[in-house]
Order: sequence, then structure tokens, then C-alpha cells
Amino acid sequence: MSSENGSTGGGAEGAPPEQLALIRESVRKAQVPRAKPRTWRGAALAEALPVARVLVDKGVLHLDRYFDYAVPAELDADAQPGVRVRVRFGAGRHRVRDGRREGGGLIGGFLVERLAESDYSGPLAALAQVVSPEPVLSEELLQLARAVADRYAGSLADVLQLAVPPRNARAEQRPSPAPLPPPGAPDTGSWGRYEHGAAFVESLAAGGAPRAVWNALPGPDWSDELARAVVATLASGRGALVVLPDGRAVARVDAALTALLGEGRHAVLTADAGPEKRYREWLAVRRGSVRAVVGTRAAMFAPVRNLGLVAIWEDGDDSHSEQHAPQPHAREVLLLRAAQDKCGFLLGSWSCTVEAAQLVESGWARPLVAGREQVRAAAPLVRTVGDGDLARDEAARAARLPTLAWQAVREGLRHGPVLVQVPRRGYVPRMACANCRAPARCRHCSGPLQAQDSGADVRCEWCGREDGAWHCPECGGFRLRAQIVGARRTAEELGRAFPAVPVRTSGREHVLDTVPATPALVVSTPGAEPVAEGGYAAALLLDGWAMLGRPDLRAGEDALRRWVGAAALVRPQGAGGTVVIVAEPTLRPVQALVRWDPVGHAVRELAERAELGFPPVSRMAAVSGAAETVAEFLRAVELPGDAQVLGPVPVPVTTAGRPRRAGAPPYGEHWERALIRVPPGSGAALASALKAAQAARMARGGTEAAVRVRIDPPDIG
Repeated sequence: MSSENGSTGGGAEGAPPEQLALIRESVRKAQVPRAKPRTWRGAALAEALPVARVLVDKGVLHLDRYFDYAVPAELDADAQPGVRVRVRFGAGRHRVRDGRREGGGLIGGFLVERLAESDYSGPLAALAQVVSPEPVLSEELLQLARAVADRYAGSLADVLQLAVPPRNARAEQRPSPAPLPPPGAPDTGSWGRYEHGAAFVESLAAGGAPRAVWNALPGPDWSDELARAVVATLASGRGALVVLPDGRAVARVDAALTALLGEGRHAVLTADAGPEKRYREWLAVRRGSVRAVVGTRAAMFAPVRNLGLVAIWEDGDDSHSEQHAPQPHAREVLLLRAAQDKCGFLLGSWSCTVEAAQLVESGWARPLVAGREQVRAAAPLVRTVGDGDLARDEAARAARLPTLAWQAVREGLRHGPVLVQVPRRGYVPRMACANCRAPARCRHCSGPLQAQDSGADVRCEWCGREDGAWHCPECGGFRLRAQIVGARRTAEELGRAFPAVPVRTSGREHVLDTVPATPALVVSTPGAEPVAEGGYAAALLLDGWAMLGRPDLRAGEDALRRWVGAAALVRPQGAGGTVVIVAEPTLRPVQALVRWDPVGHAVRELAERAELGFPPVSRMAAVSGAAETVAEFLRAVELPGDAQVLGPVPVPVTTAGRPRRAGAPPYGEHWERALIRVPPGSGAALASALKAAQAARMARGGTEAAVRVRIDPPDIG
């Protein structure tokens, strides 16, 4: 080497002494095999328990099992059961190097347990990464998720997506506050209005696990009563979980708990809290800093430690049914938790579902009800307007508001706000013949006709054609009337009738939480009724026949629940509270509302369903898809011997431009649905058979058309 090269080159001989030392140290370190990121080729494995059993985040049924991975020594400390990991998944048997399987795509998962050796005889791939050393999946939560997956014929990975919120690094880095000591036992408060109500709260405070179905009295005290049950459970040193249908109900129970306990003793888990705040609250529960949880549907899986009480309010509300696979219902998940943790259970509502009545009839839960004197003192006066009354009041029949309703509104506005419940939002969603009330349908496609906003023309809801020369095929009439008048149209009519009174609307686009006690007309769709300060002076429940006329097994139960939910916001009869319902008074749900006896209605409904073999006495599943696909699936599935297949029958086509319900067929596709019914005791076998058949279809892959399986479908016709 020339001197010129020696002075200007980059060789080791011409380097300064300190650079030579650095080069020698780098060469010495290079002689030890270094693990490449995410492959760990040549890396040493953990000395103790070198195998990690992982649940990969693949929500497909034929992969609903655990997979074993090797644990590199550098990940040994962090790779503990319950942490999130990333692994390589999908590598073939031929992709093996130095005894280690390589390749495949990176996918997330949960480390379930560490083992000394694997049941798999072939080479194992290594864990690619421990996403976070924070354990988020406890053994209790894993057992619950597996029970839910088995009950609903779903995959464990899908359930854990519902149970464990997405990670937020900033929230994870913040420490949770130290747990506070248990509070003192509360007084029973208004629980004394119920038979055995005070004893229920005292049992929780003493460490008991009572199970009850609670028919709450009308009025605003339900949130305070629910909060006192939670405080009593905390006083015993245990945790409590409350699931509510919406954010407004969560806010009321949150305020009641804060008034009893102060800040920092309970967590609120709702979707609108934002990912960071929600994950921070969830971690506080998981770490044991907080023992009480209040939230919406997603909170049903909250990892409360030492659970002493699970409670659900308004279990008949549609929002308690999860829309993502495997579509569990919050009530059923809490029932599984009560059995798994041997804790107390409380199902509360102003109304009563058939499932709640079955819990009492079976002896699994005890009823918490008030005596008839207490009910009469708390409930408003309910009056009915039927077809006979409308026939004698022709002008009111044409205007859709009978004279009794106008009088109730006028009298109520003298003392406070008046609630008007309308079954549908919007303007005039559907039209009918003014003479015989036959539904008005399009002459081209037989779709329903609806009126346009503030316009005289009618248009088909399906094909969009206008029909200005419609006539009734039943009676030959030419006049149309509103079959179901929407909330906005009702607000306009009432505004013209009472021009000096403000009119407020509450519905899907804008839901009011509260309204002041000043006179006003509040027009609301079912479930969106705001709470009035001091209660409503009166309420009108319009178009009751439209809610009862739905072709569904639960039509009467749902209509009564929505009526009771609105009427419970009205002042008691002693304070002048009046409810007027426009529906035929001889119908069973209407009679139950007049007597304020939703429990009796549910008990009679349960007896009829038991005689006919309908849910919840039997277990049922729905299989839907293209006709040939459903037929092939039913031929392949090995159903229990006592299963009965009903159908298949066509499913209504989802038309473009209309919102698509969860589980409905894609736009324009023609599907069929079959119902499979089994008697009590065969529900687990039915779910297992359907899951096995669906897993076999998925394992075959290819271009097979989709088949949707749902256990306990909410709408069975």
C-alpha cells in the first residue's frame, strides 16, 4: 500500500488508535449471533418455559384455537400471560431454517400461557414482538370470552375484540391512582318502597350474592336506587358492574354514584369517551384501582376484580344487542358472569321482558316489585282512545289527534311540559287510504307510498316514482291519509294548534337529554324522550296500532316497553299526571299499560310462548344467505336429534338508498333465512353443530357464498 493510500484511505492500518479499538470491539461482538428484528434467527430461547401459547387475532372459526411459539431469551421477562404480542402466521412447513420456522405475515394476538414444551412436534416460529408488557387478558376474562364464543357459535378472537379495547400507548404509560378503601354501607333510601328491596341492598353490603329481577316504579329515582346497590357492594370490599342502554342513562347513574361516593371511586366506559380516555379508565379497572364500572354495552366485559354484583337496566332495549360477531346480548353475558363469579345479579326496568319473567319463574332470581298501593301512588293516570272513539269523533280522526288528546295537551300545558311520542321520525313516512286504511302502494313495484316534505305529491319509497293519480284497489277511494305521521310533521301540526307554546323535537339526529319545567310541547320518537325537570304534566302516545302491527314476535312486548318508558317520565296521578294513548283499549299491551302491570303481561306472554315452543323457552338460531347456499349448509350440518328446521323463507330485499340493518342481505341480493329450534337443554349442542359446520365451510375456502349464522336472533317474525 502506498503512503498516499495510507494517508487518505479508510483502511484499519491508517486509523487512529481509538478507532482501531472501536473496530476490534465491533468485530468481537459480531462473533456472537445477533437476533434480527421480528425473526430472532439464531437467538437463544428462554431457559424456563420456552414455549408461548398464543391466541392469534384471526376471527375465523377454523382457526379458533391456540398456536405455540418459541420464546426468545430477550423477550422472556416481558412475555408473560395476558400481554399483547405479534407473531408471524401462515408460514408453511417447508420454511424452516436452523430448526426454526420462518416467514408468514405479522399478526397480533394474546399470550395465553407459558409452557415447558409444546404438543406440536414440528419446529416452532418465534414470538416476533411483545407489544407491551401490560397484561390485559386475565384468566377470568379469557374463560368468560370462551363461554360467550361457545354460546353464540363464534370465535374467541372475535369476542376478545369486543372485550379488550385497542391499545393506547399514552394511556398505558400513565400510572393508575391508588385504590381507595371501601366506603361505608349506605342507607337503603327509596329501596324501602319495594317488597324485599331493603333486604336486597343489605345482603349486598353483607357480602351476599342475591339475584333479583327489579320492576322499578315510575319516576326518576331508579338511578339513585341502582347507585345505592353499587355502593352497598363496594362496602363489602367487592366490585360492581352496571350496563346501561345509552349515554344518557350512563350520565344519570354516574351523577348518582358521584353524589353518593364522590370522585375517583368508579369508572365510566362509553364509546363516546374517546380511545385514550376509555382505555385509561379500562386500565384503572384492570389494575384494581377502581372497583365499580358504569357503561354501555361494551362494558359488559369490563375486568372488574372480585366481582360482587352485575346489573343491567332496560334489558329489552335494542342497544344491548351487539352488532359485531358473534353478536352477544349484554343480558346473557352478565348472566354468564354471575354464574362464573358466583356474584349478585340485578336486572332492572320500568317494564319487564319475557326473558326476565323466565328468570323469576325458573327460581333463578327473585322478584323485586312494589305493592299495588305504591304503584298507584307513583304512576300517572292512563286513558285510551280506540277506534270506537275515533269513529264518534270524525274531525279528530281526520286530524289524527282526538278531542281527548287535545284536552290533555291543553290542560297539561297549564302546569308544565307535555310529551308527545311518535313512532317514526321525519315527516309523513307512509300513506294509506283515507276510507279503509289500506296501505297505499306503488302501481309499478308495489312499494309503499310516502309524502314529501311539505309537499302534496306522493312518491314510492322503493322505486322513487311519483304517483299523482293513485286510487285504492280495495274500496276505490282517491283520498290519502298519513299512515304513520313522523315527528317533524307532528311538531308542525302541534305548533299551528298551539302557536304560543314552544315545540321541541328529540330524535335520531338530535336527542335532547333534559327539558325545563316550563310549558312546552316535546315531540319525540321512542327511546329519545328527554327527562323533564319535575316530570311531564301529560303525555300523548300516538299511533299505537303502528307499533303493535309489526310482524314480529316481540311487537307487543316492545310496544309496551316503549309506552311504559315514556309514561314513567310523567308526574304521578296525584300530581295531575295524565297519559293518553291512541290504541285499541282491548289489546293486551294497552290493558297492561292502563293497569301498569308489565310483569303480568310478560308472565302471560311467557306462558303462551312455552305452549308454542318459542324463545326464550326454546333456543333458536337463524341461518341466512343465498337460497342454494342455505340449502347446502342445512344438508351439511349435523343438527341435534331434537332440532326442528323452520323454512327457509325469503328475506326482504334491501333496497338502495335505505339504511341497511345489521345482518340484512347486501343491496339488491335475494336471500333466504331458515330458523332452527331446539328444546331447553339442547342450546349448547345446536351452537356447537352450527359452529362446526361453519368452520368446515371456511376451511374449504374458495369462492363459496357467505352464510350468516346467528344464535338467538332478535327478530324472528
